[in-house]
Amino acid sequence: NHDIFELIKKEEERQCQGVELIASENYVSQDVLSAAGSILTNKYAEGYPNKRYYGGCEVVDEIESIAINRLKQLFNVEYANVQPHSGSQANSAVYLACLKPGDKILGFDLSHGGHLTHGSPVNFSGKLYKPYFYGVSKESGLIDYEQMRQVAVSEKPQMIICGASAYSRDWDYSFFRKVADEVGALLLADISHPSGLIAKGLLQDPVMLCDIITSTTHKTLRGPRGGVIMMGKDFKNPLGYKNKKGDLKMMSTILDSAVFPGSQGGPLEHIIAAKAVAFGEATSDNFFQYMWQVKKNASHFTNGLVNLGYDVVSRGTDNHCFLIDLRSKNITGKDAEFALGQVDVTVNKNMVPFDTQSPFVTSGIRIGTPAITTRGLIEKDIESIVGFIDEALYLHKKNKSVKILRDRVNKMMVKFPIFKL
Repeated sequence: NHDIFELIKKEEERQCQGVELIASENYVSQDVLSAAGSILTNKYAEGYPNKRYYGGCEVVDEIESIAINRLKQLFNVEYANVQPHSGSQANSAVYLACLKPGDKILGFDLSHGGHLTHGSPVNFSGKLYKPYFYGVSKESGLIDYEQMRQVAVSEKPQMIICGASAYSRDWDYSFFRKVADEVGALLLADISHPSGLIAKGLLQDPVMLCDIITSTTHKTLRGPRGGVIMMGKDFKNPLGYKNKKGDLKMMSTILDSAVFPGSQGGPLEHIIAAKAVAFGEATSDNFFQYMWQVKKNASHFTNGLVNLGYDVVSRGTDNHCFLIDLRSKNITGKDAEFALGQVDVTVNKNMVPFDTQSPFVTSGIRIGTPAITTRGLIEKDIESIVGFIDEALYLHKKNKSVKILRDRVNKMMVKFPIFKL
């Protein structure tokens, strides 16, 4: 056990001294951390509040009910399930509830910024269902909505998925709604990345336009790692029931059953408690200011990189993240990730639209601002980070020592402790 706790300490040091730019990562508050590491991890609670298969669930029933109600309030939804262990588990439960094996799904192409669970052939979503894809325009880097419509009209999928893992612009959910209605498809919004921004009204809201919404609870929501499923008051197309009275209640039961017992066993009640804490934090005015700064920092970041000659996909961002196409800088995503890691700046290599490299090499990197904004960095600090990135890639190309630059990075980040929430 000593070895494990020494490694945990090492990871804490890594997180404290470095610049975390992975778009799907964040730092939770001490309260979230305490709930996630609490004695609730001992409790088995298969089923749902007041309908469990085990005794002794009185306390966790209250905790899970609070998590559900806080999530409903945060997103103004009618239905919420807080049990999915991850965003992928949330999506798998929705597919299980709404589709049959072999049904057609239309999702955002992984190589253009989509997610594995939106139909990738290496994922369950591409193995169990018949996937089709839409992507971005080569010229603008923006979603080609007309191409999406053409594929939908041609293939008539049972489900259309809007959402991404690496797309920096807002979504036109109303266009997706029109297309879904046109072809008779269920419309799923996976808002795992921008959920915090959506909750605070800083991006378009899918709740009244999409049938089902899934999300992770980490990333911009700044909670523990996990997933959720939601439905708004205006659920439109439940498995062809055509908006009859009671549709929402019927679909709620189907979705609950798809999570448990359909795809998961006992819920992680310690993580559900941590989710409840995070949802409570996200309802505050402070969280709105945080999200606003996340967005400002991302925009400032892209401007700084563009001014240095970097190719930012779509030339900017509306949310918390963006992609850099490094082909004009003659460096691969894999090499850039390594070079930045050498100076304690953490990013992930990422495919860019119309990439010429393999997924294991890639031509780009993905950058996000949620974690550094949690630590208190603002626009003037972003300018320093942009400089660090540019200098690190230059030193890598020239095969020069990065020790002095790494020391500068570490010295800067000492000023921004992660345990201050």
